[in-house]
Amino acid sequence: MGIGAAAGVSGLAVADRIVRRYGLIPPDHGGLYGPGETLTYAAQRLLTRHSMAREFPRSAISNPPFANGGAPKFTAFLRLQAGGFADWRLAVDGMVAHPVSFSLDDLKGLPMRSQITHLACEEGWSYIAEWIGVPLSSVLEAAGVLPQAKYVVYQSLEPEIWDSVDMADALHPQTLVTFGMNGGELPVGNGGPLRLRVPRQLGYKSVKYLSRLTVTDDITKFGKGLGSVSPEYGYAWYAGM
Repeated sequence: MGIGAAAGVSGLAVADRIVRRYGLIPPDHGGLYGPGETLTYAAQRLLTRHSMAREFPRSAISNPPFANGGAPKFTAFLRLQAGGFADWRLAVDGMVAHPVSFSLDDLKGLPMRSQITHLACEEGWSYIAEWIGVPLSSVLEAAGVLPQAKYVVYQSLEPEIWDSVDMADALHPQTLVTFGMNGGELPVGNGGPLRLRVPRQLGYKSVKYLSRLTVTDDITKFGKGLGSVSPEYGYAWYAGM
């Protein structure tokens, strides 16, 4: 074995011990790319757990912000849209002291925060926008998250779309349940009326048309146990930038 290869194997062994010592193992740790996903996630969490995504001046806002994909056409969404989203609900359940269902007005009644951050897509496009909403931590606090919670699973109104974050990102001050953009309502094309915004990760983690949050200590109970649908299509569960 060459010196470089030996050093690489040794380094992976040391990294593996660190990963297991701190329990920093992502849901998609298996398979060919599992070791790389694990080391990336563990390194990010150890080095940048409390880091902040860059926030920009208002002059940097993209005009117009890019809206990928068209507006949803399925019946449940169209019915809610026709009613001005007055009946839209965000359910919070799972490992919480008191499950709750928020209307948009309920959410707008909580202390709001805005941020001007960069949304970057793995496909190569990006834009900067002002996002207005409520910290996810405030929503979870209102439901009384239990101390053994490890993940928050979030579901779009689109049936097949869901994802999850660990509690480090769920409780991070920049992770927002957003309902506004650039001083107005969040456009449907950008995920309105409600979108989760996770600015420290790639755009696909910021799921549109948010309808449910489920707090859990066992991510394997959801979907194929990989933390989201993304790993099923070759993307990483943890998409930190």
